[in-house]
Amino acid sequence: MDCVQFIVKASCSVIAITLLLCIWSVLNWIWFRPKKLEKLLKEQGVKGNSYSILYGDTKELSLRIKEVTSKSMSVYDDDIAPRSLPFFLDTIKKYVREEGDKWAKHRKIINPAFHLEKLKHMLPAFYLSCTEMLNKWEDVVSVERSHEIDVWPHLQQLTSDVISRTAFGSSYEEGRRIFELQTEQAQYFIEAVRSIYIPGFLPIKRNRRMKEIEKHVQATIRGIIDKRVKAMTGGEANNKDLLGILLESNFKEIKQHGDKDFGLSIEEVIEECKLFYFAGQETTSALLVWTLILLCRHHDWQTRARTEVLQVFGSRKPDFDGLNHLKVVTMILYESLRLYPPVMTVTRRLNEDAVLGDISLPADVLLSLPAVLLHHDEEIWGEDAKKFNPERFREGVSSTTKGQVTFFPFTWGPRICIGQNFAMLEAKMALTMILQRFSFDLSPSYTHAPHSVITTEPQYGAPLILHKL
Repeated sequence: MDCVQFIVKASCSVIAITLLLCIWSVLNWIWFRPKKLEKLLKEQGVKGNSYSILYGDTKELSLRIKEVTSKSMSVYDDDIAPRSLPFFLDTIKKYVREEGDKWAKHRKIINPAFHLEKLKHMLPAFYLSCTEMLNKWEDVVSVERSHEIDVWPHLQQLTSDVISRTAFGSSYEEGRRIFELQTEQAQYFIEAVRSIYIPGFLPIKRNRRMKEIEKHVQATIRGIIDKRVKAMTGGEANNKDLLGILLESNFKEIKQHGDKDFGLSIEEVIEECKLFYFAGQETTSALLVWTLILLCRHHDWQTRARTEVLQVFGSRKPDFDGLNHLKVVTMILYESLRLYPPVMTVTRRLNEDAVLGDISLPADVLLSLPAVLLHHDEEIWGEDAKKFNPERFREGVSSTTKGQVTFFPFTWGPRICIGQNFAMLEAKMALTMILQRFSFDLSPSYTHAPHSVITTEPQYGAPLILHKL
């Protein structure tokens, strides 16, 4: 009997200790550690709102966003930071937190997909998608030779079509469905960030739908990959799209080391395919829409760009070498990226304690660098920093910035956006083909309201008056 009582007491003690440890871990996670970090930073002069368990800054954030987005800007005002960055928002956590050896492995395997030689083979996909969009515009404009079109949804569709074709090739239609689901997922994510924190495991309607989308996307991409691997094994695959190049590079890495741990797992390949969509669609559509809006306001530059395009290509199909020799078009795209960077802030999470100037920063702190504030800084760019002046990039980025890290629309350093050449080539192709066929003006119905969601978007669309040339 005494033995049984001892076992019961011992079991109860173990359970109690385990429960207390769990409670302590939770309290440390949600309260003690955050308050400790807050105290440490405040002691060094880094001040901000006090830590709150449930809401954090979301209440103030929501009110501030509601306030700034309720008012539009002057059509000729490019000082977008006060409207787009009322607070710094860590929007794309998942894609900036890949760490250490894992990141290095992914980067090494993915790099071949974005070499310029590989991008040459993707030009036909760029051209086909642009042609489809412009044919729709011509159908609308053909009768009166001029017509108002909100180009923003068209550009979003264009870039989603391009990434679907270049990522998955023959599986294009399945790729489009993945894009639609990920767009829906992104909207739920933004909604979650701007509201009270609710753990993902709680079965509320939003969480259930996000899990359904995740499951569907995973299954669809896995099916595409399985079919591609089977075709590659049988020697039937054409590996000129992003997925094919990625799988080929992955197989080579595994074969070279004789160990599958040196390659990506199927789950990791799936995640990279999802990232192709997110980064490839959002950033390029934002770049194109602001470039068109700026050229509507600055007809002298629209004329200069069209003159250059017609000198290089005439009415011919744009080719790789010609696109890379478009100096004026490149200057315009860089200036658009400077004034309207697709991603307003660059965020990084510290994996270990670090020192930044006179400030000691503990591990797990998130650092946000507001690209748009540096891009608009008069001390760096001169008195016309908030004005459209592509001429500043005449001698290239390095000369303009004097070697300083003051222009980073695709971020900077070893983690610079791997798809920047892809995005620039796609943007050059689209802008070139638009300039060959149309001139354009801002519609009287256009409202200037840059809005930072995932990327910098026109809150009320981009209605332009298109004139057929």
